[in-house]
Amino acid sequence: QLQPVEAGGGLVQPGGSLRLSCTAPGYKLDFYAIGWFRQAPGKEREGVACITRFNRSSNVAGSVRGRFTISRDDAKNTIYLQMNSLKPEDTAIYYCAADILPDDQCLTSQYDYWGQGTQVTVSS
Repeated sequence: QLQPVEAGGGLVQPGGSLRLSCTAPGYKLDFYAIGWFRQAPGKEREGVACITRFNRSSNVAGSVRGRFTISRDDAKNTIYLQMNSLKPEDTAIYYCAADILPDDQCLTSQYDYWGQGTQVTVSS
């Protein structure tokens, strides 16, 4: 079964950067829509960014637009979430999700395959 695996979380100071990665051994991720989501304690899960199947398009949530970007490296079968100018309110567990979805649903939570998550903490 498809099992996304996230990496790259950690502790960073406000204003700093992190790059998260998502891969799924044994599966070609360009066949799937990939979404990045986050959930902070006591808050609902929030869609952060997504990239559609076959790189047709991408979408970034308004709350992080201009600071976060999503990209694919098909040669490495990896999806990246580059996070710049991080703020304390970006602190959350970040999840990668994969599924075969229509392009207009890539930032919704309609994914069947989820990773275990990686913790991102923004604090001085």
